[in-house]
Amino acid sequence: MTALARSLGGKPVHRRDHRKADGRMLYLYGHEPHELPVQAESSDPIAQGGEIRHHPLRDEWNVYAAHRQKRTFKPSGAEDPLAPTLPDGPETEIPFADFELAIFENKFAAFHPSADTAADLPGITTEPARGACDVVVYGPEASGSLHTLGADRRQVLIAALIDRYEALFGAGCKYVLPFENRGDEVGVTLHHPHGQIYGFERVPPVQQRTIEAFAGGYDLAAEIAAAMPEYGIGESGGIAAFVPRFARFPYEVWLAPRVARRGPWDCTDEELEALADWLGEITRRYDALFEQPAATMMAFHAAPAGGSAGFHFTVQFYPLLRAPGRVKYLASVEQHSGTFTVDVMPESAARALRDV
Repeated sequence: MTALARSLGGKPVHRRDHRKADGRMLYLYGHEPHELPVQAESSDPIAQGGEIRHHPLRDEWNVYAAHRQKRTFKPSGAEDPLAPTLPDGPETEIPFADFELAIFENKFAAFHPSADTAADLPGITTEPARGACDVVVYGPEASGSLHTLGADRRQVLIAALIDRYEALFGAGCKYVLPFENRGDEVGVTLHHPHGQIYGFERVPPVQQRTIEAFAGGYDLAAEIAAAMPEYGIGESGGIAAFVPRFARFPYEVWLAPRVARRGPWDCTDEELEALADWLGEITRRYDALFEQPAATMMAFHAAPAGGSAGFHFTVQFYPLLRAPGRVKYLASVEQHSGTFTVDVMPESAARALRDV
């Protein structure tokens, strides 16, 4: 049992490490030390990642992982793989009868630290898809959201993410991206509340352009100051919640410290506690605005391993709805040109989210 160096809300956060029967690692996080006995678990062999291929016209690396076609698809409640494993119950990914928050290596990982094969294609550069893919299970409850799981659990989540940043950077990942896909419209195949973490061997192109912009002098703190309060949703504990004036999605929201920080590991306790509150509050506002559990893509955008000049950490929410019951599709123009058509003006979006 390990007590994390970073804890929030005046409570320590503990981590229990468990190597699953199939060789993958599982980490249990919580305010209370986890001491429950191990239940039954499978030892079936696990795929070791796929391969990446370079796209010569886009100058990007894409990952190919055919084994992901077999990943679990919308199981029944009785077959929920993210639930606790109960005595005499079905085996799940978490072989314990209860837990607060769990992170484990993805069974259907696109990236894997031991990936070692790639196709030999004349004229195309290929490599093994090395890296890491974690699943982050917010709790034992089969339903809910970042809002309903409560402030204490969100604080455990942030402490756990900081721990995984440190571990994955230490394992050689150049970039780490915690994220959440929520809703059928995003393509979610498991409805148990959860997120994921990808550790990349290369910095992805979107993040590389962000690094270059900050290194070139872009000042996000000045942008936030200029945007507030018209584009703001609120501010507390040094964290601003706002709709970017350059948003690409209707009702897009960013969370950011008013002072530039490289990542959550650089934030003060006050900022992290406010960030935990805003993760829940933005989720609540989306659900109220769209009158349903709102389909969103959320990710932490932090600096790469070793940091970079001027970087300013953000958490970005991209909703996949433009109105109740209306999906914002990323259709031909967006996909083929990268030019987004935004149906809701950012200033209108900020007003609507403030009014919820």
